[in-house]
Formats: sequence, C-alpha cells, structure tokens
Amino acid sequence: MNILSLKKLFLFGTLLYIPCQSMAWGMLGHRVVGQVAESYLSKKAKGEVKNILGTESMAMASNWADFIKSEPAYNYLGNWHYINLPAGLTMDQLDYALKRDTVTDAYTKILFLSSELKNKSLAQDKKVMYLKILIHLVGDIHQPMHTGHFEDLGGNKIQLTWFGQNTNLHRVWDSDLIESQDLSYTEYTNSINFIDKYKLQSLQLEGPAQWITDSYKISEGLYSKVKSGDKLSYRYIYDNLETANQQLLKGGIHLAALLNSIFIN
Repeated sequence: MNILSLKKLFLFGTLLYIPCQSMAWGMLGHRVVGQVAESYLSKKAKGEVKNILGTESMAMASNWADFIKSEPAYNYLGNWHYINLPAGLTMDQLDYALKRDTVTDAYTKILFLSSELKNKSLAQDKKVMYLKILIHLVGDIHQPMHTGHFEDLGGNKIQLTWFGQNTNLHRVWDSDLIESQDLSYTEYTNSINFIDKYKLQSLQLEGPAQWITDSYKISEGLYSKVKSGDKLSYRYIYDNLETANQQLLKGGIHLAALLNSIFIN
C-alpha cells in the first residue's frame, strides 16, 4: 500500500463509520477503566480532577460521552470515539498514518483535549466537558475494535452469535465478553488491578500512538480468528478474557499517566 492510498483510505474510512457507532467497553468497561485510573493518579492530579468533577468519580463520569449522543447538539462528537484503519498495515505504515493524522478521530481528539486541559484559564464548563470526554476516549481506544478495519466498520459488519443470541464482533468486545463475568465495576476493578512495578513504570511512559498501535495489533489477531456466522460461547471467553482484562487495566494506567502529565504543574 503506497502513502497516497493510505491517506485516502484513512480519510474515507473515518467518514464511512460515522453512522454506525458503538459504545466501546459498554458502561461496565468504561467504569472499570475510570476506577483503575483513580488508583494511579498523583496527588496533584487527584486534586485537579476533584476540582473539575466535584463529587463525581472518574468511573461515573466515564460514560458521559456516550450518554450525550442522545442530544442532537452533540452529534459532532460521534467520530471522536474511534480510529478505524485499513487491514494489514505494517507498523511503519501505522506510524506514518498517526504522525500525519489530521482528521477527526480518537487519536487527534485525545491530543487536542490533553492540550486544552493544560490551559489554566480554560473555562470551568469546558474543563468538565473535556475531562469527561478524555476519560472516555482513552477507554475507547483500548477496546481493540475501536482501532478496527474501515471495511467492516470496526467489526460491526461481522455478524456472530453469542450463546445463541445475535451479536457482532464489535459488540462482543464492547460488552458481551466482559459482562459475561457478571461483576460490578468495583468487583471487576478489584479482580484485575494487579501489576508488577516495572511493567507499571513501562506503561506509564507510553503515549497515545503506542496505545493505538497495541490495540491495532490485537484487533488484527482477533479478525484472524473469527468469520461471520461463527457461534461464540465459553471457548471464546477462555481464549480472550485475559486480553480484555489487560486492555482494561492498561487503559486505566495510561489514563492516569496522561492526567498526571496534564496536571503536573
């Protein structure tokens, strides 16, 4: 794939996916990411988040960006939630795409929101809105199908069954897989929030481009293991739950590290 073709696909795919949005991780997953993040905030960042959100926790604020989709005035936020990419990109091609990405997608908006929240003169209502959206978008791009393919709308066109019920690959990773554990978000967080200190330090140094690269690699593997019409159940949980859990954990750690860097001064 040449550079011009990559750029055209990048732009086309962003427009193509707008009518078919999903809620990455569902409410449960986003709340897990939010609660994990709270446990890794610096003292300074924790105070700044409290000044912005008040008594609302990051876990409870994490789904605002999906809830607000019901308001027509916020329709412009629709394609902030994902960054769909062509199948089969090499890491060099993906790196090229991200470095030159200027379209409206999760990557460019995470960078935008992070920059805006560093502005100490930003109006309070903007701080609240931008922080809630940022919490959500960081969760979004750790759901692998939110970095999925243009051609199937991030897995939405891959029709499957989940324990006999109709679903699709995107929804399996949004909600079916983690909701199969039948845990509250606090129980879920407590069950996965364990990490070696050296691995933690490594994750805290990673930035949004690396998060997307990792999610894209995972999504490529997921695509290779299913086809439309497959019937998924316990075996799929066994094979994939640990990946989902690690993405939730990494999402929270990455979110906290990002907020620590934003609110460092």
